[in-house]
Amino acid sequence: MLDHSCQVQRHPHAARGNDLYETPAVATEALLRVEVTLPRTIWEPAAGRGAIVRVLREHGHDVVASDLVDYGGLDFVSDFLARERVPAGCEAILTNPPFRLADQFVAHALDLCPRVIMLLRLAFLESVRHTHILENRGLARAHLFRKRLPMMHRDGWQGRKGNSGMAFAWFVWDRAHIGPALLNRIDWSA
Repeated sequence: MLDHSCQVQRHPHAARGNDLYETPAVATEALLRVEVTLPRTIWEPAAGRGAIVRVLREHGHDVVASDLVDYGGLDFVSDFLARERVPAGCEAILTNPPFRLADQFVAHALDLCPRVIMLLRLAFLESVRHTHILENRGLARAHLFRKRLPMMHRDGWQGRKGNSGMAFAWFVWDRAHIGPALLNRIDWSA
């Protein structure tokens, strides 16, 4: 019998609904330990129920929270991919984008803002189709988790809870960065 516990399990897009997978607080805490110069005012455009927003605010950041769907607690409801500029005063975009729209989210964020931080699957580094956003766009750092993050179950998931079958990293773009990206291994359980 095949054991699927180590394999990435994919569900049809229809089953994933709005692609809401809440970011574990430990992932954002780990980011804050290594990105100590984050701007004070940050836009979280895929805020969901506010998992990233809560951690950033607890650490003194002013966060503008928006999402395509109003899960409550948002500053405004908006389709990020249709936005033409960042909210007033925001100096960075920081989010865990919907998985199926990650490419579009990163590319659009890079057009809107000089500082972009995204929680993405580590496999994001592999694809040739990501060349236009990984090379010569200011990718400065990728903070790779030493251990897999706790599982991010989709909103409304009633099935068995398990460990993540995917490796994740925080990708940090800075328009002022020149040269190769630094790969940094981080620990969320520290």
